[in-house]
Amino acid sequence: QVQLMESGGGLVQPGGSLRLSCAASGRTPSINAMDWCRQAPGKQHELVATITSDGSTNYADSVKGRFTISRDNAKNTVFLQMNTLKPDDTAVYYCRARGFWGSYWGQGTQVTVSS
Repeated sequence: QVQLMESGGGLVQPGGSLRLSCAASGRTPSINAMDWCRQAPGKQHELVATITSDGSTNYADSVKGRFTISRDNAKNTVFLQMNTLKPDDTAVYYCRARGFWGSYWGQGTQVTVSS
């Protein structure tokens, strides 16, 4: 199994920044990719960013140029740096780990962008 724990959410004004963290434990060497996803009320679940085991990254068009996904392999932690935040970024953000065994999800962290 893989356990995931997100942190770093909160309330921020439009134009501000937040950094989310996702600490993984358990079968971490078998993780092929880590994702950040988000779910806003009344909206579809959205894949925001991905980082693979070889370091490749991919982003949703809605966050390109504003969000950066990165990782600290020594700490088994993945980060999502979110800059120039907009009210439309308000959502619960989830971390997901993917491997040959399927996927595991974290519990989610709330991000609210409001003045």
